[in-house]
Amino acid sequence: MNEVIKDLGLKTPFYSGSSGQKNWLGNGVKTNIKSPVDGQLIGEVTFADNKDYERLMAEAQIAFPIWKAMPAPHRGEIVRQFGDALRQEKENLGKLVSYEMGKSLQEGYGEVQEMIDICDFAVGLSRQLYGLQMHSERPGHRMFEQWHPLGVVGIISAFNFPVAVWAWNAAIAWVCGNVCIWKPSEKTPFSSMACQEIFKKVLLANNLPEGISNLIIGDSTIGKSMAADQNIALVSATGSTKMGKSVAETVGRRLGKSILELGGNNAIIVAEDADLNHAVPAIVFGAVGTAGQRCTSTRRLIVHESQYESLLEKLKQAYGQLRIGDPLDQKNHVGPLIDTMAVEAYKNTVKTAQEQGGELVYGGQVLKGDGYISVCYVMPTIIKANANMPIMKQETFAPILYVTSYKDLNEAINIQNNVPQGLSSSIFTLNMRKAETFLSNSGSDCGIANVNIGTSGAEIGGAFGGEKETGGGRESGSDSWKAYMRRQTCTVNYSTDLPLAQGIKFDL
Repeated sequence: MNEVIKDLGLKTPFYSGSSGQKNWLGNGVKTNIKSPVDGQLIGEVTFADNKDYERLMAEAQIAFPIWKAMPAPHRGEIVRQFGDALRQEKENLGKLVSYEMGKSLQEGYGEVQEMIDICDFAVGLSRQLYGLQMHSERPGHRMFEQWHPLGVVGIISAFNFPVAVWAWNAAIAWVCGNVCIWKPSEKTPFSSMACQEIFKKVLLANNLPEGISNLIIGDSTIGKSMAADQNIALVSATGSTKMGKSVAETVGRRLGKSILELGGNNAIIVAEDADLNHAVPAIVFGAVGTAGQRCTSTRRLIVHESQYESLLEKLKQAYGQLRIGDPLDQKNHVGPLIDTMAVEAYKNTVKTAQEQGGELVYGGQVLKGDGYISVCYVMPTIIKANANMPIMKQETFAPILYVTSYKDLNEAINIQNNVPQGLSSSIFTLNMRKAETFLSNSGSDCGIANVNIGTSGAEIGGAFGGEKETGGGRESGSDSWKAYMRRQTCTVNYSTDLPLAQGIKFDL
């Protein structure tokens, strides 16, 4: 893995003051970063402190006027070059993501592909930052809307997608004319350093200031500084609902803008007419992909009573075929949890579910012994559950799937919606009426609603985000770009008179 890191232009081990790393390493606490895959040391990083943050903010503010003065299509050209550079580094960066975070190698490659895709999307968007033109009620007047960059955009990302979610925000923010400060999870700093190194080379090749993209490695105190900083026009934060509420309160107090992508507690409804050949693999991937550490992971399965027992048997058979181990070995389906704290949360949740009346039908154990080279591997778990169990309303970042039954579709929809979170949802049915009911305003209350596909695996072309305690934010595709710009309504009087709106008379 050290060779992969070096190929990405980084140095290992990492120490404060190393050449070329001033943009992210600071003067704070030194921290060892270990891989959940094998428990081995990746390297040492020195967390930034508030003085480092102030220095980066100064660099961002110097870069902003230069960057926003470039025409948007020219900014898009820089993002295009970044996308091409990512294509060149896809294999190395995908391996690093997999090793540092613990997701399967295919998912690591997929995460880098998401970055490439959003760069492609942003390049096209750079020529489509449309305003509207409206008819003025006053003769000889033209009224229209246009959009301007906000300034400095702060991005706080989580460990489970250590690079893709940053790119969703940064690529769009850049073509909109903003500069960015990125605080990644302190659990996965190496992947973010690699991305910064790749983009820095693009900036230098185009004689542009590095302050267009700023990376700061630190703990939660840096995130709190970003949320409170009047110089950051928009904070986009991905993480727990608890963290998001804190960010929202702090940013709201200063009347700043925020995009919040928080917890998910996603359900799949399986109707009596569902095609189980499609449903089973979608359920399994949704529940165990990234070891259940996606915000879109499938956590609840709501099955029509006529399918309940047969589907449970199919799931147990499918789970029995899963291979768990080193995620860089492409024969394996499931890697480790991120750290021992996640393992404890997994164990406590399984125990609590059983205490609340759940029946453990598969898994529930921490894996040890031959083949498991760290203490972070757990068995994907299936629990027969009652829809009223309190634990079903909580999100645990682990491969735990609760399975409950229902009699009619309205009951299933009520079960699905009866949680604080509202990110992703899905129904498997071959009945058009059921599908359309699920998608209607009487159906799913989530930001994402799918038919005959699972809850996980969103495409970048659509706006991503959820409702309720998921935060209500939207990022990535569709018209999400509008969150990264400020709207301006303009009126031009080209007549020889000065009429007022609403027919008001004001004669001097």
